Amino acid sequence: LVPIIAILIKLSSRGPVFFVQPRSGKNNQAFNCLKFRSLRVNNEAHEKQVTKDDNRITPIGRFLRKSNLDELPQFFNVFMGDMSVVGPRPHMLKHTTDFTNIYKQYMIRHFIKPGLTGWAQVHGYRGEIKDHDFLIKRIEYDIWYMENWSIWLDMKIILMAVFKTIQGDKNA
Repeated sequence: LVPIIAILIKLSSRGPVFFVQPRSGKNNQAFNCLKFRSLRVNNEAHEKQVTKDDNRITPIGRFLRKSNLDELPQFFNVFMGDMSVVGPRPHMLKHTTDFTNIYKQYMIRHFIKPGLTGWAQVHGYRGEIKDHDFLIKRIEYDIWYMENWSIWLDMKIILMAVFKTIQGDKNA
């Protein structure tokens, strides 16, 4: 899929195929998170959260985001040891700082490696954070996952993520 997606990205807009963004990892250590580029090249990518009808999203980017295929390069992050397949989703560095000031328990989620998918994501707590309640629920789901981890829970989350990818997710 990588060569096909790369060609589609190049045909849809100028810029690199991959988007590399510093994100908060385990113990709040920054790492370079890889994604397929789904936005037009812009100066706000490391500061401004993507919104549902964001005009920076490219036509192929909309499909990549809806299908979660934009996250596929993060398997390289898993291979490099920066991420796990399942765990709390990593946030951009600015959001880690902002969210820590909003909700004290936020940093607990950094005790483990971030994941390609997680308990919060498969329950719809993904994408744009519009209000504090949404953020708090996401963090509560991440903490619940950490407190209840098992290999079977990871398998369930992976299957739920595959189903969500096929079904589509309104928050993607």
